[in-house]
Amino acid sequence: MALPDFTLSAGPVTVTPRTQAALGRPILYHYDPEFQAGFRRTEQKVAEVFRTGNDIILMQGEAIVALEGALRSLITPGMHVLNLVQGVFGKGTGYWIAGFGAVLHEIEVGYDDAVDPARVEEYLDAHPEIRMVCLVASETPSGTVTDVAAIGPMCRDRGILTYIDTVSGVLGMEWETDAWGLDICVAGGQKCLGGPAGVALVSVSARAWEAIYANPAAPRDSYLSLIDWKEKWLGEGRFPYTPSVSDMYGLESALDQALEEGIDAVIARHEAAADVTRAGARAMGLEFWAVREEIMSACVTSIRLPDSIDNAVVRDHARDVYGVMLSHGQGAGNLVRLSHMGPTAGGLHSLIGLAALGRTLADLGVPVDIGDGMDAALAVLSARRV
Repeated sequence: MALPDFTLSAGPVTVTPRTQAALGRPILYHYDPEFQAGFRRTEQKVAEVFRTGNDIILMQGEAIVALEGALRSLITPGMHVLNLVQGVFGKGTGYWIAGFGAVLHEIEVGYDDAVDPARVEEYLDAHPEIRMVCLVASETPSGTVTDVAAIGPMCRDRGILTYIDTVSGVLGMEWETDAWGLDICVAGGQKCLGGPAGVALVSVSARAWEAIYANPAAPRDSYLSLIDWKEKWLGEGRFPYTPSVSDMYGLESALDQALEEGIDAVIARHEAAADVTRAGARAMGLEFWAVREEIMSACVTSIRLPDSIDNAVVRDHARDVYGVMLSHGQGAGNLVRLSHMGPTAGGLHSLIGLAALGRTLADLGVPVDIGDGMDAALAVLSARRV
C-alpha cells in the first residue's frame, strides 16, 4: 500500500525535516556524557513548555506509560477520587481508578460536551472526602477541552491533588502548571509539539511527591515507577533502564523549534489553524461534533457524520482515494477529525484536509458545498496573513 501524501491525523503527527534529521543522528551509549547532557537539557526545555519549576520526568514510552504509572503512584486503597468524564480517555481513567482500589466518583457529560467547572466546585463542596481530581485537558477523540484554568486552582485551594492528562493539550491550549497549582501533568511528544511518540513528558509537584512517597503501593523497580526516575536519575544520575536515544534527539529538536517560535506563538498558530478549518467546515455545510464552539479544541476539528456513514469508512476513503490521512472517532462517536497539530497547524494544511474530507463525503453521497468551504477557509487564512 502506498504511503499517504499528507498525514493530517490526530497523532502521531508529521514532523518537520529538522526533527526528522535529529531522529537520524548517530546513536550514542546512554551513559555517554554528550547524551546525558542532552537529556538534562531536554528536561529543562520541557519545564519551560509546561511553565513549571516542578521536577520533570521523561519516561521512555508512549504517554500511556506515564499516565498509568502516575495514577498507580498516587492512588491508595479506599481513597476518594473524582474523575471528570467527557470522552473516551476520561472514561478509561475511571476504570483505572476503580481497578487500583480507589472509591470512584464521576461527573460525566456527553462526549460532545464539556464538564462545567461550577459542577466540579459544587461537587467538591458537597464531598469533602475527595482527595484527588482526575481530568483530561484535551479529549483528542472528541475534539473538546476541559477548563483546567478554573478547575486546577479550585483543587489547589482545597488541598486536593490534581492528575491531568494533557497529552494533546500542552502547546495546543493555554497552559500554566505552577500558576494553576497542578500536581501531575502528562503530555505526549507526538501531538502539538510535533515530536516522536516514544517519550512521555511528566511534571510532578512537591505535593505529588509527598503523596507518592506516602503510598506503599507506589510502583518501585518497575517500568511504571516515577520513584525510580526520581531516585536513580534525578538523584544519582543513573537511568532506571535504557532510554530511547533517538527519541530523545527528536524530542529535543521539536522542543527547540517550539521555544524558538515562542510558546504563545505556537498556541496562537494552533488557534489560527482551527479558525481556518472551522470556517471552511461551516461554509461547507458540515456539523461540528461539539455542542458549543467554545469547548472545541484548537488541535483538531471534529465533524459529526450522518448515521448512515461509518467514520472509519470516511477515514479510509480519504486516504485511499485522495492520499490524505485523517482520523476517525476512535470510539468517541460517529465523527471524523480534521487535525491541525504540530507542523500541520498552519499554511494550507487545513485546506488540504477540508478538500479531502469534502470530496470524500461527496463521493459517499453527502451533500456538501466544497467551493464555499474553500472560499471561506481561504478568506480567514488570507485575513490573518495581511
